[in-house]
Amino acid sequence: MLIVPERDIADLITRKIAFDAIEKVFAAMESGDAYNFPVVREAIGHEDALYGFKGGFDRAGLTLGLKAGGYWPKNLEKNGLINHQSTVFLFDPDTGKPSAMVGGNLLTALRTAAASSVSIKHLARHDVSVIGMIGAGHQATFQLRAALEQRAFKKVIGWNYHPEMLPNIEKVATEAGLQFEAVDLPGMAEADVIISITSAFAPSLLADHVSDGTHIACMGTDTKGKQEVEAGLLARARVFTDEVAQSVTIGEAQHAIAQGLLAERDIVQLGAVINGTDPGRTSDTQITLFDGTGVGLQDLAVAAAVVDLAVEKGIAIEVDF
Repeated sequence: MLIVPERDIADLITRKIAFDAIEKVFAAMESGDAYNFPVVREAIGHEDALYGFKGGFDRAGLTLGLKAGGYWPKNLEKNGLINHQSTVFLFDPDTGKPSAMVGGNLLTALRTAAASSVSIKHLARHDVSVIGMIGAGHQATFQLRAALEQRAFKKVIGWNYHPEMLPNIEKVATEAGLQFEAVDLPGMAEADVIISITSAFAPSLLADHVSDGTHIACMGTDTKGKQEVEAGLLARARVFTDEVAQSVTIGEAQHAIAQGLLAERDIVQLGAVINGTDPGRTSDTQITLFDGTGVGLQDLAVAAAVVDLAVEKGIAIEVDF
C-alpha cells in the first residue's frame, strides 16, 4: 500500500490538476461511468464534531475508495489545526486490496474550489467583471484563487458573518492585482459571480440581493439543515449541481424542494453541460446557481492524481499491509 502524507501534497498537486480531475469526474458521473455511494455524516456527540464517509467508484478511471473525516469546530482555537480533517483511502477495484492512503485536508480544499471553478467556466457569462465572496474563512481563499483563473475579473467584493476575517480574501484579491471592497449583503447585487462558502444553518444571501445574469456557486451546504441562500433564489435561477441525489437531500436545494419552489426534475447535473447534453446558461439575463454538495468521487479523483504524481516523483511511501 502506498502512503502520501499530508505534508507532501502541496508540492504535488496544482489547481490545474485538481480542476481537470473534477471536470473529468463530473462528466463521468453524468455519462454513467462513475457513481457515488450514499453519504454517512453524523454528529458524534464529542467536541461538537461531524464525522462521516463519502465514497464511490469511477469505472472510467478505475478509482474505488472513500474519504473519512469531518468537521471539528474547535480545532483552530484549541489545537491550531484546521477545522476540516480527512483522509482518503483507495482500493484496487480488481481485488479489493487497499492501494493507497492519502492526506485529505488540502485535497478537500482544492477539490471544493475546483468544483465551483468548473461551474464558473461552464455557466458564468463571459463578460463578468465583479466577483462576490460570502464567507472569508480558510476555504474561501481557495475558492477565490481558483475562480479568478476562470474569468477576467476586475474587482472582488466580500461579506462575512465575522468582518474581521475579510482580510483573508482581501489578501488574495490584492495578490491578483484586483480592487477589494467589503459590502453589506444587498451590495452583492453588484457581483456577476457570487461564491457562498459558509457553514450556516440560516440563509444570508436573499433573492433580492442578486442581479439578473449572475452565476452563484453555493459551496457550503453539505448536511441536512444547512442553508446559505434563500430558497426563493433557487426559484429564480436555473439550478445545477454535482449530484442531484445529494442536492435534494443535503444540499442547498433541500429547502426549495421542501417548500415546493423547485422540483427535482428541474435540477441539472453539471456533467450534462460539460458533456454537451445540456445547454447550461441560455441567456445573459438568466441567473444560474450551482449547488456544490461535495461528492466522494471528487475526493477520489484528486487523490488518485496525487498518488500518480507521488509515484512519478519517487516520494510515495510503500508499506506492507
